Amino acid sequence: MSGMKKYEFTGETKEWLGRTLHRIRAVIDFKLAGGFEIKAGTLGGWIEKEENLSQEGSAWVCDSAMVCDSARVFGSARVCDSAEVFGSARVFGSAEVCDSAMVYDSAMVCDSAMVYGSAMVFGSAEVCDSAMVCDTTDILWIAPIGSRNACTTFFKCEDGKCRVRCGCFYGDLDEFAAKVKETHGDNQHAKEYMAAIELAKVRFGGNE
Repeated sequence: MSGMKKYEFTGETKEWLGRTLHRIRAVIDFKLAGGFEIKAGTLGGWIEKEENLSQEGSAWVCDSAMVCDSARVFGSARVCDSAEVFGSARVFGSAEVCDSAMVYDSAMVCDSAMVYGSAMVFGSAEVCDSAMVCDTTDILWIAPIGSRNACTTFFKCEDGKCRVRCGCFYGDLDEFAAKVKETHGDNQHAKEYMAAIELAKVRFGGNE
């Protein structure tokens, strides 16, 4: 679909928290991740401007879902049901945000992650890989912390393991602990990260 628009604005608008959102409609046939087909003429959800939803790839906003501000949905990601993505959030890869979930601030949802139910992902949290976050009990973000003085995100994945996103690091709790010791030894940053790991174990029940 390179160079070809996949959707247009219908002319229907609505106001949401001081923003004017526009209903979209598909203008070509294309397939979403998982093989579900969108036919030309299918009504989509609501976005504030074209920059919110890429015309490239198979990313889509549908149902009564809303994307606005400088938030972006691209790749083969999908935002549906009554989900809301705003601020400077990013949803990409084959990620899904659905039900009444909210992703905002500078949060990122990517890869094959799914955020659904009443979950809220915000701040600088990153949800990736095969994570499935259905409410606020499935994710733990701690900030500011460590050498980056930023957010470290712990979340439970589909296989039951707790995994960590911290800067460019991604892995499970044991891998994170090993990386912390390798990088920071026993300094103050290491102590903060190790304390966070112990909290994540209490929250999610260890690595299993």
